[in-house]
Amino acid sequence: MAERPPLVGSELIYAGTVFTLRRHRISTAQGVVERDVVWHPGAVVLVPVDQGQVSLVRQWREPVGELLELPAGTLDPGESPLETAVRECREEIGMRPGRLEPLGQHLAAPGYSTEMLFFFLAQDLHADPLPLPEEEGLAVEAMDWRDAVRMAATGGFADTKTALGVLLAAVRLKDGPASIERP
Repeated sequence: MAERPPLVGSELIYAGTVFTLRRHRISTAQGVVERDVVWHPGAVVLVPVDQGQVSLVRQWREPVGELLELPAGTLDPGESPLETAVRECREEIGMRPGRLEPLGQHLAAPGYSTEMLFFFLAQDLHADPLPLPEEEGLAVEAMDWRDAVRMAATGGFADTKTALGVLLAAVRLKDGPASIERP
């Protein structure tokens, strides 16, 4: 098992509304090295599947442009991943899940971030919208579930959380990529 190298210093670089950036100084056999670390409270990723369709959101992501992705959102202080999942589902697609099933948790970018992604399969959806925060301009798009699984298995989604979320749900629903006919 890898040992953590001794931390010889840590400096706050930036404290924002969603994350904090710190510069760690670590003692290694080659000397002291610096590593920038993003401290993030974590986020949920929802795979809302109902009647053979998955609900996705199309939105602008400033660093990369427009993305088609699964609904997702950051945990608010004091909020559990389950509570965040219900809130985000209601905010982003206007639906309340009757059933939320955990699909696992995975680090988003362990090379520089503490962000843990909590994946949930959301089913038995019914209308119960919450107002969407003004800064989040997005459009909800329904996609055939099997098309989404095929896209995830063949690199059709640009972001990792969407591809992984769809594939995790596909395995749970027993129609993973191996059972999907290739185009």
